[in-house]
Amino acid sequence: MSTPEQVTVTVDGRAVQVPKGTGLVETALAAGIEIPVFCYEPRLGPAIGACRMCLVEVEGMPPKPQAACTLTAQDGMVVKTALTSDMARNAQNATLEFILVNHPLDCPVCDKGGECPLQDLTFRFGPGRTRMTFPKRTFDKPIPISPTISLDRERCILCYRCTRFSESVSEDGELVAVNRGAQSMIATFDDEPYRGRFSGNVTELCPVGALLPTTYRFEARPWEIQTVPTVCGLCPVGCNVNVTTREGKVKRVLSRNHPDVDGGWLCDKGRFAFGHLRARDRIVDPLVRQRRRGLQPAGWDEALDAAERLLRAAEGRIVTALSGSETVEQAYALAKLLRQGLGAHEAVLPEEVDESLDAFRLPLSAIAEAEAVVITGPEPVVERAPIVDLWIRAARRNGAAILMGEDVDVEGKKRVVLVGSGGGPQETAALAHRLGVSGAFHLPETANGRGVAEAWSAASDEEPTTPEPIGLLIVSGDEAAANPDVRALAERAESVLATTMFQGLAVGWADLVLPGTSYLERDGSYVNLEGRIQRLRRATIPPAPDELAWISQLAARFGVEISPYPSVVFAELSEKIFGGIPFGEVGERTSLPPRPEGEAIVTAGEIRTAPEAKPRGPLQLVAYRALFSGPAVERVPELRFQRPAPEIELAPVDAENRRIKNGDEVVVSSNGTSVTLRARITNTLTPGLARAPREHVEDLQQKVLVKKA
Repeated sequence: MSTPEQVTVTVDGRAVQVPKGTGLVETALAAGIEIPVFCYEPRLGPAIGACRMCLVEVEGMPPKPQAACTLTAQDGMVVKTALTSDMARNAQNATLEFILVNHPLDCPVCDKGGECPLQDLTFRFGPGRTRMTFPKRTFDKPIPISPTISLDRERCILCYRCTRFSESVSEDGELVAVNRGAQSMIATFDDEPYRGRFSGNVTELCPVGALLPTTYRFEARPWEIQTVPTVCGLCPVGCNVNVTTREGKVKRVLSRNHPDVDGGWLCDKGRFAFGHLRARDRIVDPLVRQRRRGLQPAGWDEALDAAERLLRAAEGRIVTALSGSETVEQAYALAKLLRQGLGAHEAVLPEEVDESLDAFRLPLSAIAEAEAVVITGPEPVVERAPIVDLWIRAARRNGAAILMGEDVDVEGKKRVVLVGSGGGPQETAALAHRLGVSGAFHLPETANGRGVAEAWSAASDEEPTTPEPIGLLIVSGDEAAANPDVRALAERAESVLATTMFQGLAVGWADLVLPGTSYLERDGSYVNLEGRIQRLRRATIPPAPDELAWISQLAARFGVEISPYPSVVFAELSEKIFGGIPFGEVGERTSLPPRPEGEAIVTAGEIRTAPEAKPRGPLQLVAYRALFSGPAVERVPELRFQRPAPEIELAPVDAENRRIKNGDEVVVSSNGTSVTLRARITNTLTPGLARAPREHVEDLQQKVLVKKA
């Protein structure tokens, strides 16, 4: 790439060199001078100059204030801000006075108080006293535009950040501006609830208290809170977040901009699902099954005694089912205990270990810069990795071609990125090699599937064996407990030890239940879908000892040394799989490991072909795990409205062959079992496939008949 031309700009007498075309707001910052803004937000795309807070004086331009956010750096430009220009200073004061004409003076009770840009800029640039004595305009307040967001129109300054996000980033079009002039206001489209998967971002973008998360209303003030930088553990992207706590309790989750991973955005699952920490059915004490009395609460000494008995009785006949939500350190510690202390055994891993995809490693932000994005796999990208969907949308807005399926032509395009949402990493790597793309990503189903698989393999060189019969099944986490395959293993096992947070499925068939923890309650590390190691920091203390603590105590009974401290476990593990990187360097913004040197070695992977579309024959059912599903989401009342609708998606040709229209009720059946769903026709689905959320079709087989009800 050619080096951009450097130009010299003078801001308030300070000369600074920046690349030509740099925004004037950023140019001033490079000179150490702040130009105040409200509507300007570089993540939202080109500036619109709506609020007029950034007015400056520019020599050589018409003698009137200019909106700095709409100007770019040109060689020889001389700019005067409110610090040196009476024109700019008077214009900024007038802008603030105009904004405050109808703005309510409710800072003491507004949840934005203390974190409000309008508040800050009014103190710095605004008039000390108001000239306005007439009553301010009032509206009904607050308006719940969704169960998670409230709208206070009295506080809105019409910066249009929220509507621009809805239109140009998430592209849901659900938040709009209605009316004109002085009657303009923010509303939802057709007064429907704001159901976008990324709606919570507008509460961070809003520079005043107009859009606020309902879960944080009246919960804390800025001087009462602490902020913990960590990583979201609910999907494989690993979005960087700041967790707000008060008196040791999580009160909100905010995005923490990592420009290569999440671009500063966060899905509603990552933002609002922290409510699962205070679920009513949270398990806080071990439960031991006793004859004729069922599961009974027990102390930790009794629970560890029971765990030791189960492990010794089943030595050599143990199977472990992992969720993929464990930290790298937890997975390694458990594997070390079981594989070194009790011999090799089988593990049901959430993800395959395959390094061939590393040859195509790129940061997620590279998707937005691609000339073409190839999407493979039958599952929707947004359901597995929602932020990846935003990167793909950004690529489309930048002019990239979005290609669906394996049989595509990418000739003539140098920057091509492959996103595989189906199959495994081997399949994605094989297709990337065949297409000759510049980068590729496989989207696993679990948050730390790769990290767990690598940590498990690093614990021992012995080949795992498949025991029969199964003496003990260890179920690690609520996600594994909800897996039908794990339930089938439990029916074959003589005993079951489960680690779970909630009174869920595993409690019904476990002999010993140990309390689990959330990603917000752990120290450790995750590996995201890029292969990037990221640091989890404990935001709140769990109601029971974390998994690493009791694994360490249990391991000592079998003569295996495991530290209860994540940093020590990571140091041992890092030498084996992470190149010896110190735990302290897995910091707040970790860099992406480089691609392996030498020629890419790609193991054989199956390239799946789409089923043949038949006019009246069966369709292949794709049952996917919806984003707003799972043990954590099910326990958050505010997210229940986001649960997947009872719909089944069909390709246009399949719908036409069956005389099905969009919105029709259809009967989906297989082997005598049927369910009635609503049809939704989509161009993103390959003919011959039918796609529906797993929870609505869990009793159906792989081949289904679909007909109009």
